[in-house]
Amino acid sequence: MSDPTPRPRRFDLIAFDWDGTLYDSTGVIVKCIQAAVQDVGGTTPTDRAAAYVIGMSLGQALAHAAPDVPPERYPLLGERYRHHYARHYDDLILFDGVLPMLDGLKARGHLLAVATGKSRRGLDEALATVQLRGLFDDSRTADETAGKPDPLMLHELMEAFDLPAERVLMIGDTTHDLQLARNAGCASIGVSYGAHTPEAFGALRPLAIVHSVAELDAWLAAHA
Repeated sequence: MSDPTPRPRRFDLIAFDWDGTLYDSTGVIVKCIQAAVQDVGGTTPTDRAAAYVIGMSLGQALAHAAPDVPPERYPLLGERYRHHYARHYDDLILFDGVLPMLDGLKARGHLLAVATGKSRRGLDEALATVQLRGLFDDSRTADETAGKPDPLMLHELMEAFDLPAERVLMIGDTTHDLQLARNAGCASIGVSYGAHTPEAFGALRPLAIVHSVAELDAWLAAHA
């Protein structure tokens, strides 16, 4: 006979990256970065180079993706990126299975947060949709705190909920996310279906590397 006693939670707060982890947006962001760099006369970054910067703050990401664009053109570069991204906004969707996974975590008593390189305006627009309204207990964006992998956004979330690092789990699709977790003293999980290939994840010692939302959901149900 199975033990009816509920398993204690290992993590009170689960923080998710957004793009490439919950939101199927990597391909669109890559194309928008490339188009923006072309617009200002820079050398078009490869798909891999453009994907690498996803998760950084926008200014940091664009500067890294366009090293031959002079700094005085960065404001225009940012404007062109936002222009192209706005044109594709309706093409962006949550990965299949994300909503049931989040609902299950809430039902099991976990606090949920977003820790993202997006802007506050961009994240709020996404979170205002009916399907996501009220799901997350808090969030931090790169334009209101330090960008990844600086640990400040996770430190602020820990302070907001009065939690120690060992009670927080960070989930993301890039090395920036996993380094953020290490810098903050938190555990992490890497997802391989987003912006970065998982070969570099191992050195950052995530608890697991998962290859689909379904696999992530199963791991969280069993271990979180």
